Amino acid sequence: MSYHEEDNSGKILLAALAGAGAGIIAGLLMAPDKGKATRGKIGEAATKYSGQLGEQLSKYGEDLDSKFKGYIEKLEDLGLTGAGSKLKLQGNWDEAKGKLKQQYAQLTDEDLEYAEGQGDELVGRLQNKLGKAKSEVVKLLNDL
Repeated sequence: MSYHEEDNSGKILLAALAGAGAGIIAGLLMAPDKGKATRGKIGEAATKYSGQLGEQLSKYGEDLDSKFKGYIEKLEDLGLTGAGSKLKLQGNWDEAKGKLKQQYAQLTDEDLEYAEGQGDELVGRLQNKLGKAKSEVVKLLNDL
């Protein structure tokens, strides 16, 4: 006696589609309201829930972003990420500017303008002016 395995996936898919189609038709035929009113209610519900879904996704996105940043900071503090992954300016910025100007004559005061919380802008300007990668610029600034 030989064993023969049949592939029933096509039959199962066809049965599922037929069942879904029958359910949709029955739902439309037995709906308490006319088609336009039913479609309107479905549209209102979809709009309501899509707005709620959007708010939830936004909230979860913000939560994930803050958690991710926290994990990155922990990894940086432990020294597990590459050198120059986080800008940590310490000391007198005017002295650091002077050292940078000595090393790189092409840098201007405008290039080296820095305000607290605007490290990314400084790094971006130096990247463009020096033609270096972000990690190189961050490491350069951290080493000052």
